[in-house]
Amino acid sequence: MMIFREAKREDLERIVQLLADDVLGTSREDVSSPLHQDYEEAFEAISGDSHNELIVAEWDENVVGVCQLTYIPYLTHRGAWRAIIEGVRIASECRGEGFGEALIKEAIVRAKAKGVRLVQLTTDKQRSQAKHFYEKIGFKATHEGMKLKL
Repeated sequence: MMIFREAKREDLERIVQLLADDVLGTSREDVSSPLHQDYEEAFEAISGDSHNELIVAEWDENVVGVCQLTYIPYLTHRGAWRAIIEGVRIASECRGEGFGEALIKEAIVRAKAKGVRLVQLTTDKQRSQAKHFYEKIGFKATHEGMKLKL
C-alpha cells in the first residue's frame, strides 16, 4: 500500500538518491556520504517553513518517491494562493507503475485542503516524457517558463 507523508530527516539521503536517479539529476546532485551540508541546510529550511511540504511516497516501507509543494500567496486572481510542485522523482524501478500519478494527486489534494486555487509546475524541456505525463493527468502548458541561473 502506498503511504504519503512528510519527509523526515532520516529520509534525506534517500531523497537525494532519488533526485540524482535521473538523466539531469546525475550531473547536478551529489550522493556522496556523508551528504553535503547544503542538503542538510535546505532540508531544515523546507521543514521549518509552514509554506513548504516535502512529501515522500512510501511503498513497502521504502521511500520510492518525493516532491516538494510550496504555497505562495499572490495578488493576482483576487489574492489567490498558488502551489508549486517541484523536485518530483520516482525511483527508476517504480516508474510506469502509477506511483508518480498518485504522488501528484496527493500533492493536489493537500493543496486543495489549504484553499489553493491554482497548482503549477515546470518540467525541463529535455524531459518530453514528463511533459506528456503531466498533460495526461490534466496539466496544460499555458505559459512559457523562464529561468536565470545565478
